[in-house]
Amino acid sequence: GARAGVTLRGRANRQAEAANRGCPPPSGRGSSGMKIILPGGSGQVGTLLARHFHAGGHEIVVLSRTPQPAPWRTAVWDAETVGEWARECDGADAVVNLAGRSVNCRYSAANRALIRDSRVNSTRAVGDAIRRCARPPRVWLQMSTATIYAHRHDAGNDEATGVLGGSEADVPDTWRFSTDVAKAWEAAANEIETPATRKVLLRTAMVMSPDPGGVFSVLRGLARKGLGGRAGDGRQFVSWIHGTDFCRAVDWLIEHGDLCGPVNVCSPNPLPNAEFMRDLRRAVGVRVGLPATRWMLELGAIGMRTETELLLKSRRVVPGKLGAGGFAFRFPHWAEAAAELASRSLR
Repeated sequence: GARAGVTLRGRANRQAEAANRGCPPPSGRGSSGMKIILPGGSGQVGTLLARHFHAGGHEIVVLSRTPQPAPWRTAVWDAETVGEWARECDGADAVVNLAGRSVNCRYSAANRALIRDSRVNSTRAVGDAIRRCARPPRVWLQMSTATIYAHRHDAGNDEATGVLGGSEADVPDTWRFSTDVAKAWEAAANEIETPATRKVLLRTAMVMSPDPGGVFSVLRGLARKGLGGRAGDGRQFVSWIHGTDFCRAVDWLIEHGDLCGPVNVCSPNPLPNAEFMRDLRRAVGVRVGLPATRWMLELGAIGMRTETELLLKSRRVVPGKLGAGGFAFRFPHWAEAAAELASRSLR
């Protein structure tokens, strides 16, 4: 009676709020036994998500150029054109597109083209496949990056008031390139109309997990070698998220049908690089870490075939929408997150 009326009114209010935000109304499909498509899901972050959803009893389909044996289904795609793989999207509950060439490389002209095109082209292919579905998925979560925000120290960038980068006069050209790519990545998703599918842009910070080859694994290795001191002046902010919270946030965003558009996926507590590295050293049991000046980092980046932006850009990003929506982080603070990750790295 009265309780049912209140529930219906609440649902109507949430649907009206979602419509005002530009989100399609929720489809009404439940969360048990979902079918989730992961384009570009064979990398480290994709594997984290696949493991998370597979453990939850959901049907997972990873799209990859070179599928490998896995506990879940895989399908071949070229990350550029709509092919047979698109049939997997029809009737699926969610598509989480993670495709894009790694940015851990030197930004040569050829690599710049690969970084940009791999993101834009795969996003357009996924959007086109969704647009053609007879039974479109209820949500499309499109990977983006916290690098889209400006290099700044003064305040946290949330989705409503954050300053997008690209116009700073005091940053290297490679940093502006990264911001331009992020904007083009999001624009590619926004230009495709999916009226029946809610669209979320995941402005994701560095995802920390103990898996080999990931960011945490590399930083842990440096710290254990005594190279875990501050980078540059150490004032630049580091935005990050524990892998467990990343997976939980994606899961949460699938279920919260009133959220769409850009969502910052990061810990609520970014911290300066000097403090970040200090907490990491404590977590791995190393008392001292040699600091690295900017010129030392430049030489090291050339030798490691990467860019100093990954260490020197100040990414002070905060999760405005997740926080306002009531998402509860299990690892909101880096010291505790680093300790937990280090303990699993040693097993």
